[in-house]
Amino acid sequence: MIPTIEWHGDRVRMIDQRKLPGRVARFTCRGYRDVIRGIREMVIRGAPAIGVAAAMGLALGARSIRTRSPEAFQKRFHEMAGEMAEARPTAVNLRWAVERMARLVEENEGRPVREVQEALRRESEKILAEDIAINRAMGRHGQELVPPKAAILTHCNAGALATGGYGTALGVIRAAHEAGKAVTVIADETRPWLQGLRLTAFELMEEGIPVTVIADSAAGSLMRRGEIDLVVTGADRIAANGDVANKIGTYSVAVLARENRIPFYVAAPLSTIDSRIRSGETIPVEERNPREVTHFGNRRMGPEGVAARNPAFDITPARYVSAIITEKGVLRPPYGKSIRQAMG
Repeated sequence: MIPTIEWHGDRVRMIDQRKLPGRVARFTCRGYRDVIRGIREMVIRGAPAIGVAAAMGLALGARSIRTRSPEAFQKRFHEMAGEMAEARPTAVNLRWAVERMARLVEENEGRPVREVQEALRRESEKILAEDIAINRAMGRHGQELVPPKAAILTHCNAGALATGGYGTALGVIRAAHEAGKAVTVIADETRPWLQGLRLTAFELMEEGIPVTVIADSAAGSLMRRGEIDLVVTGADRIAANGDVANKIGTYSVAVLARENRIPFYVAAPLSTIDSRIRSGETIPVEERNPREVTHFGNRRMGPEGVAARNPAFDITPARYVSAIITEKGVLRPPYGKSIRQAMG
């Protein structure tokens, strides 16, 4: 797997996913605001990967604070953390990582600044390693839901590129493939950023896993014809009742799966579950620049001046979710109970 994000000396380096699959280019972050820009401009995307990026960005920012005063350091760090938390609104892993790094600073209150800076870098590296281990655990649990031979539909990209490594939804697919199961993948193209076409297809082809890309609107037809056995997606935030926020178009896929009696699974780490939000009705849904809909790159595809909407995510009610795959096992309805138990 190509490292999605990593420390490179005293800088943070991430794969520029805007350039894939044409070329593998790296985006180097020299300061925490470079990381914020990378998150906002889709250099890096996917809820777990954004969480890792936020942690590394804050560790990078902490190293730039030039003071020996623990109080002044803590004040400036919390300002940086506030900026980082606003980078994108829907993926809860971003806020989770920011809060974890902020707690570390508070727990080390009064210690020499240099020691706290080093501790923050170690913590960001730990978050990256934990994410990869969590994804592998999800893969092991999730692959048990995959039949020996299966055609799996996935939406958007929830692979190594959306995480620290291995992937959530694609982690389940990878684990099934590694277990010797005959899996093939149908990947929705995922408008308007084409993450399925550009990223999911790229990852699976690198792994030697058979993949076919379809237009988003073709999923229902293939389900009705019996060409899809199950659906696996990732998630950007899961409410306490099991409602799921994920890439726009996920809700449509879930409804179609229910209509055609096909299991719809969500693979996500426990850090994606926001127990403070009771239902998906209150999950903030990011609206991005309408130009992403009306243009392809720099080329305008629609009539000049046409109005457009570009919600980046939608909410899938828990009733459409057959199971949620986590690092602690497979959660089943009623999700209010199973999520509480998994969260401890």
